Parts: sequence; structure tokens; C-alpha cells
Amino acid sequence: MDLDVFVAAHQAEWQRLEALSKRRRLNGEEADELVTLYQRATSHLAQVQATAPDPTLEGRLTTLVARGRSAVTGARTSSWRDVGRYYTVSFPAALYRSRRWWIPIAVLSLLGSALIAWWITTHPEVRDSLAAPDQLRQMTRPGGEYETYYTDRPSSSFAAQVWTNNAWIAAQCLVFGVVLGLPVLYVLFQNVMNLGIGLGLMSSAGRLDLFLGLLLPHGLLELTAVFVAAGMGLRLGWTIIDPGPRTRLTALAEAGRSTIGMAVGLATVLFVSGILEAFVTPSGLPTWARIGIGVLAEVLFLLYALVLGRRAAGLGESGETGDVEEADRTDLRPVAA
Repeated sequence: MDLDVFVAAHQAEWQRLEALSKRRRLNGEEADELVTLYQRATSHLAQVQATAPDPTLEGRLTTLVARGRSAVTGARTSSWRDVGRYYTVSFPAALYRSRRWWIPIAVLSLLGSALIAWWITTHPEVRDSLAAPDQLRQMTRPGGEYETYYTDRPSSSFAAQVWTNNAWIAAQCLVFGVVLGLPVLYVLFQNVMNLGIGLGLMSSAGRLDLFLGLLLPHGLLELTAVFVAAGMGLRLGWTIIDPGPRTRLTALAEAGRSTIGMAVGLATVLFVSGILEAFVTPSGLPTWARIGIGVLAEVLFLLYALVLGRRAAGLGESGETGDVEEADRTDLRPVAA
């Protein structure tokens, strides 16, 4: 395609579209003309990208199409409706659609931690290789490090610290997906090892019941959020390898928006687990009550993800995917090369 001829042939249309896009009020005829010119400009942009890529012309047409789109659809501002839709549709739908990733990850991770705990408990030489005997006693004795971890700081500052740390771990899992998800496996391995070592050491000291009483009130929800983040990160990495029927760029953009969009929801989940860890775990409530609160929080999350998420994933013609609303996505139009 000769770009000079192409530009000369459509220059007048682009100038007219630009002029109409800047007007605040249009009559019926002008509005119809605006829509027609916008559709043509979108087609022109796709044609240039497919047959004769030129950065300068692409940039000009992209800007023009964006202005035309804004003029056609009207300016859109965020509102409480968007917040409500995110928590009732987008986030649960993304959780449900990614369940085949994070549920197996959760099962395998917990099995891995249990295996490490059993290995440490039944092999004293492994346990002794982790730290000196005095250090191990200091960690596992009554009033030791594992027990006082939850009570040696003010609850409010501890909740903020826990939330920040866990949100950072979840964010790492989400972002690392763009490098094929390989660093996500390392983050998961670290969490599996830390959990397994804690279980193993406290079990070998005969204090596993105390450890579980401190872990379960917040840990069920906290670990689930990390598993979800890891699953989304790995799914994003796999999208790069196997984009399916879409182009790799399109598939990565859609999966990436859905994955990054999970960050706000997971931060909320981790905020709740941080509150539980700071105020419920070290509280004077009976162990059964503290564990019951943790189990209740986990059950509510699973119902939210798998029941409400299933319903949300079935909304619309093709179902909700957790991506941004269709009106906010880039226009894609197939063009023959």
C-alpha cells in the first residue's frame, strides 16, 4: 500500500472527523456523520497496522480514533457504580474463571508444606540443620518467637505491617506473570517452605495445636489470597506461551488487564486477613472461636468466588471475564492483509 496515496485519499475525512469531535453540540445529521467517520478511521488504523505499519501515521490515527470514540460514546467518569460492579461482577468472575489455576496450586502447596513438616518432625538431623538447638528452643518454647510474634506489637500497626507485606507478595505473583510466571514458582516455594518449617518445628516440640490455633484464624484467608495471586500470575505467563485463537498481543492485553485488575480485590481480601491476624489471632477468645472465625471468613470467600463468581461469569453474551467493560476496551476490527 502506498502511504502517500492512502493519506491523500482520506485526509479530508480525517480532518472532518477531527472537527466534529471538537464540537460540543451536533445536530442529527452531524452525529450520524461523526459515527460513520469514526468507524472509517478505525478501519483505516487497522488497515495501516496490518499492511503498512508507519509509527507516525499510526500515532496520528490512534489519537484521532480516541477523540472520535470519546465524542461518540461521551466522556465517562468513574463512579460508585464502577466500584460496586467491580466487587459484585468483575472480581468474583475473575476468581471463578481462574479457579482451575489457583485451586490446584492451593492443594499442591498445602500438600508440599505438610510433606516438609513431616520430614522435619521425623528427621532430627534435618531439624538440627535449620538452626542451633538453643535457637530452636527459643522459637518453639512457651512464650517463644512463634507465639509472641502476634502480641509483641500494637494491633493497629501490626495489621498495617501484615497487610503491606502480604499485599506485596500478592503483587509480585501478579506482576511476575509477564515473565512466563517463572518467578511466581519461587515465591510459592518460599511460602511453602516457611509454612512447612513452622509446622514441623512446632510439631516436633509437641506444640502443633498451639501453632494451628494461631495460624488458622487468619492463615486460611491469607494463604488463599496468595494462591489466587499465584494462579493468576501463572495463567498470565501461560497466555504468553499459548494465546489461543487470539493474537499474542491481544491475548496478553486481555489477560493482563484481568490479572492486574485482581490486585485491588486481593488487597481487600488481604486487608481482612490482616485485621484477623492483628485482632482475632492474639485475642483472648477460646481457640475454637478464633478458628471458627477464620473458617467462616474462608467459607464466605469461597462462596463469593465460586458461587457469586459463577453467576457473574455467565453475565452478558460471552460472559464476564474480569476484564474492563467493553466500552473501555480498544476497538478491534479484522482486516484482510
